[in-house]
Amino acid sequence: MIKDLLKNLVIKTLKSQKNWPSFDVYEITIEKPANQQFGDYATNIAFRLAKQLGKPPQEIAQFLADEISKIKPAEIVKVEANDGYVNFFLSSELLRQSLADIYKTRGSFGKLNIGRKQKIIVEYSQPNIAKQMHIGHLRTTVLGDALANIYEMLGYKVIRWNYLGDWGTQFGKLITAYKLWSVQLRGSASKYLEAEPLSNKKQLTIRVLTELYVKFHKELKEHPELERQGQEEFAKLEASDKENHKLWEWFRKLSIKEFENIYKTLGVNFDIWLGESNFEKDLKPLVNDLRKREIAEIGEEGAIIIKLDRFNLPPALIQKADGASLYLTRDIATLKYRLAKYKPAKLLYVVGNEQSLHFEQLFMIAKVLDLNTSQLLHIKFGLVLGEDKKKMSTREGEAIPLEEVVEKAISLARDIVEKKSPNIAEKEKYHIAQTVALGALKYEMLKEHRNSDIVFSWDKMLDFSGNSAPYLQYTYARLSSILQKAGWTWRLSLQGRLNLSKLGEKTELAIMKHLLDFPEVITDSARTNLTNNLALYVYELANLSNQFYETSPILKDDNTSRRNARLVLIQTTASVLKSGLNLLGIEVLNKI
Repeated sequence: MIKDLLKNLVIKTLKSQKNWPSFDVYEITIEKPANQQFGDYATNIAFRLAKQLGKPPQEIAQFLADEISKIKPAEIVKVEANDGYVNFFLSSELLRQSLADIYKTRGSFGKLNIGRKQKIIVEYSQPNIAKQMHIGHLRTTVLGDALANIYEMLGYKVIRWNYLGDWGTQFGKLITAYKLWSVQLRGSASKYLEAEPLSNKKQLTIRVLTELYVKFHKELKEHPELERQGQEEFAKLEASDKENHKLWEWFRKLSIKEFENIYKTLGVNFDIWLGESNFEKDLKPLVNDLRKREIAEIGEEGAIIIKLDRFNLPPALIQKADGASLYLTRDIATLKYRLAKYKPAKLLYVVGNEQSLHFEQLFMIAKVLDLNTSQLLHIKFGLVLGEDKKKMSTREGEAIPLEEVVEKAISLARDIVEKKSPNIAEKEKYHIAQTVALGALKYEMLKEHRNSDIVFSWDKMLDFSGNSAPYLQYTYARLSSILQKAGWTWRLSLQGRLNLSKLGEKTELAIMKHLLDFPEVITDSARTNLTNNLALYVYELANLSNQFYETSPILKDDNTSRRNARLVLIQTTASVLKSGLNLLGIEVLNKI
């Protein structure tokens, strides 16, 4: 990669100077100047050296520029110093040769073997059994999926893990609600168990279970004794009560079925579906072991805690006074299992900002238990807000079900497709609408820095001319249309020899420079576990592509050599644009 070449030139020059500080490759920053008159790339290393050497940044930058000029390869036309920056100017020939190299990769450009098949576990989505997935689940799902794609592109063996929320005191409450009020749907609880599926008229769904759970909390305000009933029902579940366990299995089964339908629509897959319940049997031995090792102790009112005050954290509650287990306890057991079985290099938890304290406690407990053999990372993210900048919710204040969000997006996209292409077949209209809608939803979740809250706007999300997935998909379709109209004869005429000498216009050079950055954008996305830089990259590539389309004749160009060279540029740009979108989990369309 060109940035690696420039970094190595800087390092080589620094090492040649006695008593100068030394730097590793990753410590050297190479960026594109905002103003292209200051070169194609620049480094700010002189500012970092100024204090240590006691010299002005410009003096150091000038010295470095002069020294690098003596050893630079021919592909770098010149090296200059300006306002303390060292600026590098690339030759057009280097850009053309790089374009030829990318073209020959046939879609694999950007694939690297940095990971060397090391294992990485990415935990994401994490829906709760018996509760509908909502708009908040969309962000963790598409963010986790994109990061998994990125790590796979870099040669890691990624394990995609859906850690289901399928255990806990909430199931005692749900079972209580079910036994008290399911008769309103049909028969008694025992009849429910005997006649598993319900009649079509009153089919049990996650929506019904969610309503029962909500009803429990509403009734709790008037009948506080329900809290005790819920605790008793969960205690029976933990004790493997036959009736409660059968109910729990039923709730879990129908929930997973509905989740799978949503994931299928989103194009998201998982390697492992192991949730909290899989580790329930490990909890008592775990707590007993922690007590025996004096890591855990009895706190106020009989609860069991782990003190973390030496890490400036509050005590971690791992067992309630009534003996009930907690989410944190299950996470500790799960972590021990994952590290022992898979030995991952990294373990990413893609979970919202509001769980920051939970993961700080979990990671510190892992340190206390000497479990920190892997890099444990909380990939936190912000909220999804409506245009009023409040949490997106229904009129009743409940989170909007994800299924409804997807259906509305497809419906809105369908209206747009109908206006743009009224004469195509209905089946094709739906396929285009679904692809555009899902791409729009995913890009909306991924284009912002993950720590930021997202202000969700239907109009902006589906805008074919703004920073949106439909704009990017339309750009790809535009490039595909050019290639389709050009046919295959131009490729055959190349006969293995690429003559790109006719490429030299400003926009052509800008696209070639931008293409060079793709591998580094991917590696940077993995290093930071961010997707907004990749989203920005494909957006900028689309902008350059459309500028090129508007200003440069291609199919009507009478100069065959220039026409073919421009088609190579179009083909390569389309390939990289597709790769970038696919990493984000977004499908492309050959026509819209």
